[in-house]
Amino acid sequence: MTRLSIAIVVLTLFSSPAVADPDCTSPDAWPAGMAFTHLKNAGLVTNYNLDFDKTTVTRLASERVGDDLYRQIHRVSFVRKSGAKLEAITVNDASNEECSMSGVDVYVIEKMLGDFSS
Repeated sequence: MTRLSIAIVVLTLFSSPAVADPDCTSPDAWPAGMAFTHLKNAGLVTNYNLDFDKTTVTRLASERVGDDLYRQIHRVSFVRKSGAKLEAITVNDASNEECSMSGVDVYVIEKMLGDFSS
């Protein structure tokens, strides 16, 4: 192998940009939007009893399951205008193109045990 060939191989290996996990943690992104939709359809919330400015989304896990496809788990915290929190866990697939590569499974957190801080 010539020096030029070695240089090309090394440059190819080290200059390829690393693909990061998709960031779907915006309160306006797919996991939070679908969590709200499922909660609304279940009669747990309405458009009028939540303070959407206080909605937070925390990614708990992201695992690569295919070529630019990641299974992600998020904790979505909604705050009612009364101040009470309603929290859910979402599971869905995302890519770097879009967060909506699959439907969203939504699990309502009924009761928190222990001291969990975000």
